[in-house]
Amino acid sequence: MQQHKRTLYILYLLVTIIIVGIIGYYLLLDITLMDAFYMTVITISTVGFQEVAPLTVPAQLFTIALIFLSLGIIGYSGSQLVGFFFGGTLREAWREQRMNEQLSQLKDHIIVCGAGETGQHIIQSLEKEKVDFVVIEFEEDKLEAIKEYENVIAFQGDATQDEALEKAGIHRAKGLIATLNSDANNLYTVLTARQINPDLLIVARAITHNSHEKLIRAGADKTVSPNEIGGHRMATMLLKPNVIAFLDTITHSGKIDLNLNEVVIHPSSILSNKTLMEANIPEQTDLIIIAVKEKEDDDIIFNPTKDHLLTPGQTLIALGDDNNLNKLKKLAGS
Repeated sequence: MQQHKRTLYILYLLVTIIIVGIIGYYLLLDITLMDAFYMTVITISTVGFQEVAPLTVPAQLFTIALIFLSLGIIGYSGSQLVGFFFGGTLREAWREQRMNEQLSQLKDHIIVCGAGETGQHIIQSLEKEKVDFVVIEFEEDKLEAIKEYENVIAFQGDATQDEALEKAGIHRAKGLIATLNSDANNLYTVLTARQINPDLLIVARAITHNSHEKLIRAGADKTVSPNEIGGHRMATMLLKPNVIAFLDTITHSGKIDLNLNEVVIHPSSILSNKTLMEANIPEQTDLIIIAVKEKEDDDIIFNPTKDHLLTPGQTLIALGDDNNLNKLKKLAGS
């Protein structure tokens, strides 16, 4: 935006000096406007062609002043052009154009509002899962840190405002994560996003203890408090170290490459309307079915029995590596 204003300023200066030259020569030499324009151009460009009329003393003084003035303006314009081509501005303009093209093509993506410490962990997780997403960050230093990631689409903007969310393609997005630096900003972001896209899945960061309910009322589907999670984890590390070691294996992919993931059963799936024993999932995929989520509500059945009936719309929560998870997705019709 600053470069755009600077470019307009340079154009205004050039147009102004040309107009001044035309008016000056027209009045001082009593010539036509075309001749005055010609005199102005050869004077500013210092090419030294012959004048269209003998110069009077006032015209000579005017020419001297016009040359000095034009040299200053042209010199300033040239330095700005050099800075544009060699100082990174051209690269930034190209990156901005490329980003806008990428934004226009995004669909069913996730919008990450905020690129602080929590936001950067979110970005790393989304990159690992190869999910399409875009980042909105207001602070320039945090935005520069994000640009170190080659494939991340990020731009400077205020996520509490409609314009930034619409630029991020909120009408086409499937989810939004509000992880700004205050509960008030997260609240405004959730309110704005819910108003623009009522079908959006919204997860919001809760900083203070009493902000969970407010964010839910504002339109968030889920809330997360990094402080609460961190506190519980630190206590569990001390009291139940083996449990944490197991969770680290799942969530951080240690020596054993395991992961927790979810797979939805589609109507066309060969697993549909079969019991877990009939589906024979562990033998076909080497996965462990940890839980099943029913489609009607949020009830989750942990450690389902072999007689549990699998129906379309249910979500299987499985433990295993990514290759075996792809096998389960095929069986589920994903």
